[in-house]
Amino acid sequence: MAGRLKSSIVSAFKMHGLSLRIEASKFLVEALTPVNEVEREEWLDRIIEAVQKQPLESSMIDRLTLEAAVNDCVQGGEEDSDQVFSVIDAFDIPKFDYNSERKKFMPSTAPRSLHGQATDKAQLFRDRYTVLFQRTSRHELFTPPVMGANPVHQTKKFQLRPVEYLLGSVAKLGEIIVLGMVTQLKPGSYYLEDPTGAVKMDLSQTNFHNGLFTENCFVLAEGWYEDQVFHVTAFGFPPPEPAKTTRAYFGNINFFGGPSATCAKASTKLRVIERENEDAMIVFLSDVWLDDSKVMEKLRVLFTGYSEICPTAFVLCGNFTSSPFGSSHIKTLRESFRGLGNLIAQFPSLVESSRFIFVPGSQDPGPGNVLPRPNIPDCVTEELRRKVPTATFTTNPCRIQYCTQEIVVFREDMVTKMCRNCVKFPSDRDISTHFVKTLASQGHLCPLPLHVEPVYWSHDHALRVYPLPDVVVVADKFDAYSNTHVDCTFANPGSFACNDAVFKVYYPATRQMEDSQIQD
Repeated sequence: MAGRLKSSIVSAFKMHGLSLRIEASKFLVEALTPVNEVEREEWLDRIIEAVQKQPLESSMIDRLTLEAAVNDCVQGGEEDSDQVFSVIDAFDIPKFDYNSERKKFMPSTAPRSLHGQATDKAQLFRDRYTVLFQRTSRHELFTPPVMGANPVHQTKKFQLRPVEYLLGSVAKLGEIIVLGMVTQLKPGSYYLEDPTGAVKMDLSQTNFHNGLFTENCFVLAEGWYEDQVFHVTAFGFPPPEPAKTTRAYFGNINFFGGPSATCAKASTKLRVIERENEDAMIVFLSDVWLDDSKVMEKLRVLFTGYSEICPTAFVLCGNFTSSPFGSSHIKTLRESFRGLGNLIAQFPSLVESSRFIFVPGSQDPGPGNVLPRPNIPDCVTEELRRKVPTATFTTNPCRIQYCTQEIVVFREDMVTKMCRNCVKFPSDRDISTHFVKTLASQGHLCPLPLHVEPVYWSHDHALRVYPLPDVVVVADKFDAYSNTHVDCTFANPGSFACNDAVFKVYYPATRQMEDSQIQD
């Protein structure tokens, strides 16, 4: 009995490229012997998955590593850490680095600091490239053809080439596809750069696919190479990948962050709660100018309307004042939050049942205009928090986990900035569609040059949207829109203060994003 069990355990680990030391295999045999044969295979799969999540130094598994994996599985079955609703700070988001040898993501062990080193800046772009390269390489267009298959039934395959492949050639090369970052190493001259080098591009005859192509974004460039110049005939983005496809490769790793050790989508308990709570809704507002009497009156109408059927949360994005500068800015903002606290306190049902989440804008108090942006200081918000205990002041961007759904909230005028920095402006003027495609393909909220939108180098991973969440809300002064792309809903609630009190309401049970407005 023990011999047969040991053989099945060893075989299961070998299937995943792992080997067990003698003391480790003995421990696992002892641990699984009391388990029912029907459940034993399921437990073995969970233990192997827990082992793979650990930062392994080799494929040989010792007893300590195995014990930690078994404990994780046992606690995972017993723990009650499945929170229905949680707000995740940008500085608490875990970072995972892709290991190209093992073809999996591993928890990063590199130290993180706001004041990074020069190597952190270089690593920022290498990390972005690595994530996109592994995703693109797995796409059906770039995987090697199946040996022995009928060529009639196979789609045409392409091969990604590094920049050094071009630079090392003295002959003319045709039909080349390169994944790289668009840069301007010299004013007015665009280059394509990857970890192996940079090559000058000729974009005079380039056909641009859909998207907003800006400097520092990653593209698939197709063309021919001659005389040290890459003549690009087609410019496109790396193909995006649905979240379910990503998880099929990497399991239930919790890329998103939050209290759970594994991805919330793996929780049966949360899935049941989400399905049963059909009336749950999350209200998104942007540009909530609390020093504007008209805005406050609209908020009173909003809270009155929702006081009978309380939303799960109100997500209010800055800027929270109409004029951001001046010696009285902090005083005005403190008084405005006090007034909002008094207003919300008049609706006890909302105070008791709804969460109030505040995401700062670029003109709200904070240390410079660098992303991720920390929450508004406690000294400004203390009176509101005392009157509304369910209020949470978080970072920009932030993440919200509701049951199994992952929601990213980002307050920045990204559409304007990306259009201003486009290599070539789209001709069809359907800007929101181009913008959504760009974010999904880049797997990043801010694919702009660092001099246009500075980012803390060591915290750039907080702006990743890979795997794609369920909802990405980019609160922008641009016109409101809602667009579903690659199973992810992208939305902009519009400016509440400037666009006649428009906002968005999201229903998690049906995954619908609804346009809303408070009429005069």
